[in-house]
Amino acid sequence: MKGYQFWQHNNKPIELWSNKVIFEKINYIHNNPGEEGLVSYPRDYVYSSVRDYTVEQGLLKGVIVVS
Repeated sequence: MKGYQFWQHNNKPIELWSNKVIFEKINYIHNNPGEEGLVSYPRDYVYSSVRDYTVEQGLLKGVIVVS
């Protein structure tokens, strides 16, 4: 695929070097729709994986969350 690139030039990668950092980033991602006023609760955002971290079924079936 000549001339195409998947990643943006201005991305800011973060090294996920501990479970604490991983969970901080997951929580940040899950809370973004609520912070932006798109939903009242993180689980209400249809494209969120937050339901997969609870007893509810998320958008995709068969998601395995490793804790």
